[in-house]
Amino acid sequence: MSIQVLLDEINGNLAKITAKLGIPQTNYTLEPAKEGYGDVTCNIAFLAAKHLKKTPYDVAKDLAEHYAAFVGRLVLRVEAHSSGYLNFFANNSLLSSIILKGTQEPIFGKVDLGKGAKIVVEHTSVNPNKALHIGHVRNVVIGDTVARILKSANYDVSVLNYVDDSGLQVADILVGFTRLGFSQTPDSGQKFDQYCGDVVYVKTTERYASEPELQDIRNKMLKEIEDGHSEIAKFAKTITARVLAEQLKTCWRLDVSYDCLNFESEIVRSQLWSEIFEKLKELGKIKFEQEGKNAGCWVIPAEGEDDKVLVRSNGTATYIAKDIPYAAWKLGLVDDPFNYKKYVVQHDGRILWQTTLEPSDLPKQNFSADNVITVIDSRQARLQNIITKLVSDFGSGSKSYLHLGYESVTLSSDTAKALGIDTGGKNTQMSGRKGLYVNADSVLDMLEQKIIEETKKRNPDFTAEILAEIAEKISVGTIRYEMIKQDLDKIITFDLTKSLSLEGDTASYIQYSYVRATRILEKAATVPNFEASYDLLASEYELSLIRAIGKFSINIRDAANNLSPKVIARYCYSLAVEFNAFYEHVRVLDSDDGALLNARLCLLAAFKSCLQKALDLLGISVPQRM
Repeated sequence: MSIQVLLDEINGNLAKITAKLGIPQTNYTLEPAKEGYGDVTCNIAFLAAKHLKKTPYDVAKDLAEHYAAFVGRLVLRVEAHSSGYLNFFANNSLLSSIILKGTQEPIFGKVDLGKGAKIVVEHTSVNPNKALHIGHVRNVVIGDTVARILKSANYDVSVLNYVDDSGLQVADILVGFTRLGFSQTPDSGQKFDQYCGDVVYVKTTERYASEPELQDIRNKMLKEIEDGHSEIAKFAKTITARVLAEQLKTCWRLDVSYDCLNFESEIVRSQLWSEIFEKLKELGKIKFEQEGKNAGCWVIPAEGEDDKVLVRSNGTATYIAKDIPYAAWKLGLVDDPFNYKKYVVQHDGRILWQTTLEPSDLPKQNFSADNVITVIDSRQARLQNIITKLVSDFGSGSKSYLHLGYESVTLSSDTAKALGIDTGGKNTQMSGRKGLYVNADSVLDMLEQKIIEETKKRNPDFTAEILAEIAEKISVGTIRYEMIKQDLDKIITFDLTKSLSLEGDTASYIQYSYVRATRILEKAATVPNFEASYDLLASEYELSLIRAIGKFSINIRDAANNLSPKVIARYCYSLAVEFNAFYEHVRVLDSDDGALLNARLCLLAAFKSCLQKALDLLGISVPQRM
């Protein structure tokens, strides 16, 4: 249970009172009150004033008088403020008991918003020709966190990773391997995905300017990849499989997992595109250009903007032409042409399936849903809008296809300079083609090393095993928190030096709060009895922490409704702030009153349970020691 039980009681009683007074239903708000104005405040009087032809204050007084008949359980009194707000004062003892006991129940940290409805979340989808850089990590972490939040809100979530194994960037590295003599074996210690991106991809694309004939070779290779039967197509499948395997290791390192890998090459060969292509023609949504710069191409006409090419004049499909049938497949608008096989059992025990056109003895899977969320950066907004409009034209009815956009991650000028690139003192966009990016594995490695060094200074007795656990959990927590604590529409400027800081509004500050609470409970050497005297928890620091714990489910509901990971990140930080204020002012173990000691230990145990579940939604684990 949570503070929601108080809001539900107030809502129910207000419904009875407004019906009695003849006040029409209004979308009033109930929200936690500012200090000194009770526990909950309501704006209903402002909305009813015009109907009743009274001032908001007079309406609030009437409502307060009528509410007097309902006080005595969770609400002890109601006051009308001169401004017109209605303020409710809670029964702290009973509410504290409900909130703190509720943290020990199996359903704590869950809300039934989705009612078990199926929903698809697609994220990551990095071209399999390079390693993940820190910009890709924002996509990965946003998608994974949204999926976790939706699961806690009782949605049946399927997480997909789209593998673009038939695009131009794959053809680029094939040119490097087959025509420019790059070895398929990277230098010792270098991951294959890093080698393909940092060396083969960058150096191959550099050669296009001086050797334009290589671009013709690339385009022919792209056509062969799409056809799927040539030696080049087989070679592409081998190379992209090796890159993908290394990319997934990075994702798993970030504690991310998936339900299904969907391969673009199989979508092309499945004839889904042919089916959608004919439907688009029938609906008059595309046209064949006879002249101009797009002569010989099939395009989507656009008013006020350049037409969008679907099929090039050489017959190859652009990636939006591949995304349209994939979107239709995710929404269940077309028959599923795929079989399924197991790719691997992931670190969390979750089976990762993959689509295949080959025969399979394994049962057919279903990864479509009426609601689809695609996590792609905001630069792709126009293309995603086109796809959303087209699938709606297919008669999708109540089905929902949502593009969850986010702004990019830029490099600070200092970080770019450290990489040997002069940006004139300005931040710069990352580019895999130019080799201008910070590798995600490298950042994690540097963070881990920094954390080990700092931890050893403070705790020279820690074993190498303990240091490794601390470094792993704090480094992953740091990266994940940095990627989701900002609004999605805000650009993140990544600075290598600042990211290594373990102070301020960081994951480590929140994690350390959990560890502090753990230490106190360990020193107490007793199991808290939750049949406690909660009326003894009366200080402002105790009550503030209890109220913060009680807001968890409200924040889950808010985050799920708005697909906003930041809501949970901010909640974790505010919860840690409340705990640290409590820690500074309340000496838990110094009390000679056994009942008070037990009540405070219950509060600590409840805080730990709440923070751990909240951090779980962010994909952040907590080490036992720091």
